[in-house]
Amino acid sequence: MQFHKNQFGVPQYPHDDARRLFVLASAIDLLERPTATAIDDLTGIDKTTIDDEVEKLREQYGMVIHKFGEIYRIESWGNILNKDNVAKVMKPEG
Repeated sequence: MQFHKNQFGVPQYPHDDARRLFVLASAIDLLERPTATAIDDLTGIDKTTIDDEVEKLREQYGMVIHKFGEIYRIESWGNILNKDNVAKVMKPEG
């Protein structure tokens, strides 16, 4: 199934699609200063939902993500997710 991509080539997965969370995690990892606004700009994920989505990554996938002021940082990808494979969801080939 093909998904619409934004101006940065990031697929716009539906709200209930786990790949949307993977895009969020990849954006936090990729951005130099991953604030809610910067993540929203890159991914199209509404900045007002990012805290809730980060909590899902913590609860459902065991990631350790901290927020220092406005900046998100990944301490650990947990035991389920593989950083390199998750990144492929954000920039799929083809």
